[in-house]
Amino acid sequence: MVKTLRRLLPLVCLAAWGAAQADGLQVLHWWKSASERKAIDLVATRLNDEGIGWRDGMIPNGSGVGAGIVLRSRMLAKDAPEVAQVNGIVIRDWARLGLLLELDTVAAAGKWDKLLQPTVAAAIQSDGHVYAAPLGIHRINTLFYNRKLFSQFKLNPPTTWAEFEHAATVLQQGGVVPLAQSSEPWQVATLFETLVLSEGAEFYRALLQRREASAYADPKLASALTRLRHLKKWMDQPVPERTWDDTTRQLADGNAAMLVMGDWAKGELVMRGLTVDEGFGCAVVPGTANYHLYNIDTLSMLATRESHRPAQEKLAAVIMTPALQNDYNQVKGSIPVLRNPALAKMDSCARASYKLFSSGPGAQIPSLVHRMATDEIVRDAMVAELHRYFLDDGVTVADTQRRLATIARTYTKTH
Repeated sequence: MVKTLRRLLPLVCLAAWGAAQADGLQVLHWWKSASERKAIDLVATRLNDEGIGWRDGMIPNGSGVGAGIVLRSRMLAKDAPEVAQVNGIVIRDWARLGLLLELDTVAAAGKWDKLLQPTVAAAIQSDGHVYAAPLGIHRINTLFYNRKLFSQFKLNPPTTWAEFEHAATVLQQGGVVPLAQSSEPWQVATLFETLVLSEGAEFYRALLQRREASAYADPKLASALTRLRHLKKWMDQPVPERTWDDTTRQLADGNAAMLVMGDWAKGELVMRGLTVDEGFGCAVVPGTANYHLYNIDTLSMLATRESHRPAQEKLAAVIMTPALQNDYNQVKGSIPVLRNPALAKMDSCARASYKLFSSGPGAQIPSLVHRMATDEIVRDAMVAELHRYFLDDGVTVADTQRRLATIARTYTKTH
């Protein structure tokens, strides 16, 4: 009987692998826009070339809030997908709960430790093990501007807030909305974190990474909050709630002149027929030129059925191939996670982003909104508080400082 089982075991394993190939891998993510779909379709096609299907599980919602809720619900119901977009500190938290598949074997075989930017390598690890396959690095403190409008009004991209105010005044007097913006919570918070960075990198780290009590009483926080509210005068009135790609469309169509957004917006602008350095330009939020406020997109393999492991590991290996890294990020607007990507395939925006990020940890600033600086609990609480402040002019700066401090203090005590 034992000998019979030993003879059958390889056949059983082969059948399980065949089933995993036939079923494919269900991938839960929140990439919905035209450029995001094109980028993720590249990954699906390369996976399909390996004989493994990609079953799409897109959950439309800004910054992945909806996808996170769906993923947690499915985990509780023991109906988890095989793969999910899990970014930042969430990787560590889920790995420690035993929910993610270790990818150490794949990483060792592919020599990821030598290929990856050190910060990326650290972001996908927990307790010395690899738990995610990194797709690309986004720069968030990007100030996009419509070159046609800037040329029409004889303006240069602003490098200081005084220059921004001058440009905005000229544009508004000319009948153009100076700054495209949505009132969607995560988009408001994304603008805010760039304003915090413009107050200084060390202040940003103290406030949003280390969450030091003194930082929440600092006049620099009051300054960032005041500027956030002041910038509303340069936006559509009232500020509409719309998806980020609709916000980007306003810039592409020439209905707004500037946009503060992660460089995923670059991918969308290109999809709409604009070209870098001709249709639009990539500047930086004033006061942040020396810093790269970053987000790293990653896919984690869920510890579901062992029969899916070979297919999951194959997907992780495919993601890290230089060819896919270069092609995917060219479409997505981000830069490859590699130490030595194909610079010749990058546009001027991507090359500037790569050069700065590669300069080392001093320039690298992890995003709060995009889960690089903290976990989802404090992130969600702060985003909600900032959204409340942005919508209601009756909420004072001082009150918002106190409420943010309470969130930070409560989080620090319970973790």
